[in-house]
Amino acid sequence: MRIGEIAALVGVTSRAVRHYHHIGLLPEPARQANGYRAYTVRDAVLLARIRRLTEIGLSLDEVRDVLADDAGLELAEVLGELDADLARQEREIHERRQVLAALLEAPLTSDGPLSPALAALLEHAPATTSPAAAKDREHLALLDTAVGGAGSEVFAALRPLAEDPGALALYERLDELAGAGTDDPRIAPLAAELAAAVPDEVLAVIPEGEPSASGFARVLLDDYPPAQREVVRRVMEALAVRVQGRRP
Repeated sequence: MRIGEIAALVGVTSRAVRHYHHIGLLPEPARQANGYRAYTVRDAVLLARIRRLTEIGLSLDEVRDVLADDAGLELAEVLGELDADLARQEREIHERRQVLAALLEAPLTSDGPLSPALAALLEHAPATTSPAAAKDREHLALLDTAVGGAGSEVFAALRPLAEDPGALALYERLDELAGAGTDDPRIAPLAAELAAAVPDEVLAVIPEGEPSASGFARVLLDDYPPAQREVVRRVMEALAVRVQGRRP
């Protein structure tokens, strides 16, 4: 048989056969006087086994290990590992579908999809045109993606603050600092009021140490102009002090 004939017989492409030759998975047969490869039935049997092993999910390296073990013990081990991997994938797919179902039940927004916990938080927040509030919403969406289900508790703890009409006034005061310098006298009192407005329940999810040292905090700070950045930095420092005071 020529390469096209054995490929058609086993149900693979001639290109696949050549690739198996190239990586040493399928030994090249002897060539005839005219230079064509001459495949035998034994070559077809081996090629068919390669196809069956790849179809059940084995990588070519795993197929090589199986073919190298004449006793067949390696095959049983590899198939067991494959079964365990497929079971893991099934669990992950099931979990992802559960999350997707929850997202589909939640209100869809322009910055969605959001987790049900964050969607519930934003649903109860009053409407506002404040740029600082819009930026805060973006940061919450980023946190939602970064921490996944771990953010549910903090979003629930933030709900009283989101429903507080006084929070809008704090956002507006932060907006007023958009073009100010870091020596603006409004920075210190605003930072103190913002830190005081954060519920104690939120502190449990703040890592120990300097908040601004974390990667997420640095990214968040870089998103603000100078005066606003100084306000947020001071808020982080104040919250770090409160966290330390609550720990034994």
